[in-house]
Amino acid sequence: HQVKIGAGTILYPNVTVMYRCTIGRKCILHPGVVIGADGFGFVPGPQGLVKVPQTGIVQIDDDVELGANTTVDRARFGRTWIKSNVKVDDQVMIAHNVVIGESSILVAQTGIAGSAELGRVVLGAKAGINGHITIGDGVQVAGTSGVVKSLPAGAIALGTPAESQREFMARHTLPSRFEKLQKKFEA
Repeated sequence: HQVKIGAGTILYPNVTVMYRCTIGRKCILHPGVVIGADGFGFVPGPQGLVKVPQTGIVQIDDDVELGANTTVDRARFGRTWIKSNVKVDDQVMIAHNVVIGESSILVAQTGIAGSAELGRVVLGAKAGINGHITIGDGVQVAGTSGVVKSLPAGAIALGTPAESQREFMARHTLPSRFEKLQKKFEA
C-alpha cells in the first residue's frame, strides 16, 4: 500500500518493498533486497519483551543501487533515509532511522545500527557502525572495523574498536619495535 517507485527503477526478483516506502528514479535493487521491514525495536515489559511499533518509512533517493540480500529497516518514526547516488554491496544491514549521505559506498556485509547518521562515507567490508552516532563527510572505515563513537569529517578509522590510522599503526608496530630494541639491548 502507498509505495512510490520512481521512473527507470529496476527491482530484480524477490525484492520486497513494504507499505508507504518510497524509492527514487533510476535505482537498482538486486535480488532479495528488503525495504521497510520492521526495525529491531523491543522494550522490557512485565511479561518479557514487548514489540515497539515501527511506524516510519524508508526513503531512497535517486540513482541508488542496493546489492543482493541487503536490508533497509523501516524507521521507528520518521524515516530511514538513503540519499542519492549511494552504492551498496551485497548483504548490507541498514537499521531503523539511519541516514546515509549522498554518494556513499557501503561494501559487503556492513552493518549500521539504528539512528546512526552518516555523511558521504566509504565503509569497507564487514564494517560495523554503532547506533546513535554521527560519521562525518569523507570518513573512511577499513574492513572489519567496529566504530563505537562518532567520527569527525575526513577521519580514517581502523580496527575494533575503530581508532585513527596513526593510533592503529603505532599500536600494531609497537611490539616489533620492542623486539628490535630488546635485540639491541642483548647485543
